[in-house]
Amino acid sequence: MAMFPVQGFLEGDFVVVLALVDDTDPMTVVAEKIAYHSVGKRVVAQDRPLKVKRNGEVQVDDATLAGLGAAPLEVLEVVYA
Repeated sequence: MAMFPVQGFLEGDFVVVLALVDDTDPMTVVAEKIAYHSVGKRVVAQDRPLKVKRNGEVQVDDATLAGLGAAPLEVLEVVYA
């Protein structure tokens, strides 16, 4: 378990945020940590699950950054599914 900095943005937002996540957090938690900075501020909350896209591909909910071999400061997109 190690703190891991990622860049991320929520679909519909124009701001890219720097978020600290744990490299063993599942993608559901990573999505929440990134979306926290946008939902209710610049993007309207929706009653749908959040998903993480990495390199244009939606990641499975239980995947981790450590398991994917992600690099620090990698850009992740969060979308409503």
